[in-house]
Amino acid sequence: MPDAPQPVISATGLFTPAEAISNEELVASFNEYVALHNRKYAEAIAAGEVAELTESSVEFIEKASGIGSRHVVDKAGILDPEHMAPRLPERANDELSILAEIGVAAAKDALARAGRDASDVDAVLCAASNMQRAYPAMAIEIQDALGIDGFAFDMNVACSSATFGIQTAADYIRAGHAKSVLVVNPEICSGHLNWRDRDSHFIFGDVATAILVEDKDIAPAGYWDILGTRLKTVFSNNIRNNFGFLNRTHGAIDQSGPKSDKLFVQEGRKVFKEVVPMVAAMIVAEMEKLGLEGADMRRLWLHQANTNMNRLIAQRVLGHEASEDESPTVLDTYGNTSSAGSIIAFHLNHEDMVAGDNGLICSFGAGYSAGTVFVRKT
Repeated sequence: MPDAPQPVISATGLFTPAEAISNEELVASFNEYVALHNRKYAEAIAAGEVAELTESSVEFIEKASGIGSRHVVDKAGILDPEHMAPRLPERANDELSILAEIGVAAAKDALARAGRDASDVDAVLCAASNMQRAYPAMAIEIQDALGIDGFAFDMNVACSSATFGIQTAADYIRAGHAKSVLVVNPEICSGHLNWRDRDSHFIFGDVATAILVEDKDIAPAGYWDILGTRLKTVFSNNIRNNFGFLNRTHGAIDQSGPKSDKLFVQEGRKVFKEVVPMVAAMIVAEMEKLGLEGADMRRLWLHQANTNMNRLIAQRVLGHEASEDESPTVLDTYGNTSSAGSIIAFHLNHEDMVAGDNGLICSFGAGYSAGTVFVRKT
């Protein structure tokens, strides 16, 4: 009797936009917007009818998040203090959409690294925070652009979309429904960020990643065994984005653009206080199930949202303060890239690992949602 299919990670891929915004550039633009606002509403501010805006600073951003820079698909539009959003011209229906475009680039990188042709792939999952449209599915557009004969669908679990996608792909392989699945994470986070909000204008960047999950029998040498996965969701309003196709019926959009709650909003302190213990407990519980201890873990590729959150979670998992080698970050150059963050950390920080090394890919975010993927280098 043949062995049951065993899912592994064959390769990952990365697409990074050419343009980047430093904290210094971002602060200069934001503070110019603040000055324009305060001058425009000076009388109303003096009368107590409008709140005076406060300037941002590089020091504030770095202390709050650890973020130093972020890549974006349109720098000029974001830094324009009178616009403060990416300018992305609408494409015709017969043109490849921008979300599919960057997703295809990351997917091709993953396929090339695995020595795999698109014709070998059975399915595409587009797992990301914000889809460009409701339908047709972004995944089907990516599938078509790559020339894959199979099936595809979109899924959204916010910042945990990639890890949820990996478990879904692994389950398809275990069930015999596919032998090779591409999980693609195109994240144009600059489109849903409120660049006028001092508490969050610095958080997100744009990027696309891809993970090729396959049956071990066809995987290339050097693949990663998937030791176990675990997913968890708990409803919370502390991270929210209310934008959707029903908004037009509520007057949610006017000439100035979407209202603030139709963009990214969060209660940062509440998120920190509630998510850190939840994620740490979830990781430790799965490690016990797999017979692993902190000393067994070579590296943690955690969600790239906040250095302080990662520091505390890593400490609870490892039992000591994690070094940069044990828990690498990419926040200094990529910022928070939602579901793609932990995959970027893995993609850029795994070449030095040797056979038998254990690692953890972990995500957490809106929902709340959290996902863990424990892997071992072969």
